[in-house]
Amino acid sequence: MKLESHQFIRYFEPEQAAQISQIAIIKKFSPQEIIFEEGDDSDSLFLVLEGEVKVTKKSGEGNNYVVITSVESNGYFGELGIIDQQPRSGRVVASKETIVAKISYDSIIDILANTKGDVVLKILSILSQRLRSVTTEYVNQLAYKEKMTLIGEMLNTIIHDFRSPFTGIQLSSSMLKELHPDPESQEWCDLISMQVQRMLNMAEEVLAFSQGNTTLHCKPIDIANLLQNFAKLNQVYVDSAFVELIVSVEEGLIINADENKINRALQNLLANALEAINQYEGKIEIKAKRKERWVEIIFSDNGAGIPKEIQNNLFEAFVSYGKQGGIGLGTAIVKTIVDAHGGEIFFESILGKGTTFYLHFPLATTIINN
Repeated sequence: MKLESHQFIRYFEPEQAAQISQIAIIKKFSPQEIIFEEGDDSDSLFLVLEGEVKVTKKSGEGNNYVVITSVESNGYFGELGIIDQQPRSGRVVASKETIVAKISYDSIIDILANTKGDVVLKILSILSQRLRSVTTEYVNQLAYKEKMTLIGEMLNTIIHDFRSPFTGIQLSSSMLKELHPDPESQEWCDLISMQVQRMLNMAEEVLAFSQGNTTLHCKPIDIANLLQNFAKLNQVYVDSAFVELIVSVEEGLIINADENKINRALQNLLANALEAINQYEGKIEIKAKRKERWVEIIFSDNGAGIPKEIQNNLFEAFVSYGKQGGIGLGTAIVKTIVDAHGGEIFFESILGKGTTFYLHFPLATTIINN
């Protein structure tokens, strides 16, 4: 956007707006480039013309930072120094390629001295509202971090305590497999072993999410095999809810992905879908096809739909509505997994008719040799 069109410039009358535009210095920042550090001298106001920045504050020891807020095009940051001239209270980093206009405080003060009193009061009121908004966001971020810390501690204990009985179940399954070589017994024993491992993977995935860990162990994955195995593992679960599960996949769809994490994302969507279906003739469909440079997985159900109250922030942590269980991490984890793979996710939902999620993963160039 043009500097003259920025909302901060438009707070002033034409003469002062023109003066600010003349003294502003236009600067470009690369993704992840630090614009200023926490503790730096306050000397300038920054207007975002293109891109986005993250305002962060140091938390605890080491290089841990909590994101306070983000500022996009037509926003501004660094305004608090106009009032108190104290060192910067946070670090600001460009999220992507960003263009800003830098205006020195001394110049702004000189211009304000020749500005009408009602205009100055309006600007101070706007700055005060902005400060209040940022403070609220910061408090919310601290509360979020505290919740995630508690969840991480709890899951650490659960995983530690569950490993011993899970090991016993897997050993028992292996012994039964040796004693009963018939195909049906072999299949059920394999299913027991896979389900136990999956339960551990689920807990560890939530633990990784609570710690902000999105480490991937990628390899070429055939989507047809992945979805067929997913359906097989969940068939008893789906049948017990009297729901029909339909899977259809184009052949030859390969992605480079962490198989455990993709399964975890699908499992979360399945759990939400089953909870939304509380009628007979329930149906869940999972389709996969090629769409330009993506593999598109379409996950749909004919359930109650997503309430409008949570649609806008569905992918945020601790968002739920009218659920009997869960803590609202399911779809947040799904989005984290999709984002970590360089993918996209969005949804459509109609109350009383159902919901469809669209997951896009980049097509792999690697071919799996059978």
